[in-house]
Amino acid sequence: MAYSSTGWSTVSASKAGNSVALYAYSSADTIGDINTSGYFNTLSDVLNVGDIIFVRSSTGGTQAVSICYVASNASGVVDVTDGLTVTSTDSD
Repeated sequence: MAYSSTGWSTVSASKAGNSVALYAYSSADTIGDINTSGYFNTLSDVLNVGDIIFVRSSTGGTQAVSICYVASNASGVVDVTDGLTVTSTDSD
C-alpha cells in the first residue's frame, strides 16, 4: 500500500531544528512496506534526518510496534531505518 496522512500525527516538533522531532504513524501496511525507501516521500519537506517515527503496523492482521528514524532525506526521497520492534508480554 502507500502512505496515508490519516495515520500520521506529530508527537513533538523540533523548535528551529535544534532537536529531533517525534512522530507517530499507524497503518495496516507491514513494517517491511513502511520502511521501504520512498514510502514517506510526501513528507520530505517535513522530515529531517534523525527524526523519530513510532510506527504501529500490521503483519498478517497482528499489530506490531516499531521505532524508526529518518536515515536520509535527499532530493525528495525519504528513507527510514528498518525499525526496532517493540516487544511486549501480556502474561495475565
